[in-house]
Amino acid sequence: MRVRKLAFVTLTVAAALSLTACQDDETGAPTATAPTGSAASTASTAPSGSPAKGGAASTPAPTGTGGAAKTAKCRTEDLTITAADRTIGGDAENTVAVELKNHSGKDCAISGYAGVDLQTSAGPLSAQRSGEPVVASVLKAGKSTYFGISYPANTSGGSGIRITGLVITPPDETRSVTLAWPGAGSLPVTDGSGSPVKIGPMGSAGQGE
Repeated sequence: MRVRKLAFVTLTVAAALSLTACQDDETGAPTATAPTGSAASTASTAPSGSPAKGGAASTPAPTGTGGAAKTAKCRTEDLTITAADRTIGGDAENTVAVELKNHSGKDCAISGYAGVDLQTSAGPLSAQRSGEPVVASVLKAGKSTYFGISYPANTSGGSGIRITGLVITPPDETRSVTLAWPGAGSLPVTDGSGSPVKIGPMGSAGQGE
């Protein structure tokens, strides 16, 4: 009987302990869980409008002008155009220097070859380009640029071709200016194989040349 009572007591204690364990699970004793709420979000999210720690804020690049504005081309109405004889004794050819002065009050760009036509007793005669390289340049307000016209002297002893005027058209322009011809009065008669008159590009002649 004593052995049975001890066994019964042992079973009763074991059952009580088992019941207690079940009750702890059901009541939900506090257990460790991941943190919730603002602390978690603050750790992973940078404040609005600020760079994340260790990084740099991304801001739009400042809007620029895209570089300096291009200088407008010189127009015929921007220029005072004159011509003068610049022949030097002993030279193989005669020379006329054409001056283009910027009177517009603002800088303008000019480069290339002007259109040059001589008015003659035989009709208009267009000058040929010399083939010298073209250099882009800006003509400051109040300043001048020059180019030269070269032509053969009439040493034939005859009347040759009489020159009555000079027509200048600035580069990239359609409006022309007609001037009195300042050079020798005539050209020698040629065989018609090409113009004997040659011109250089803008800036190819200097003042007094």
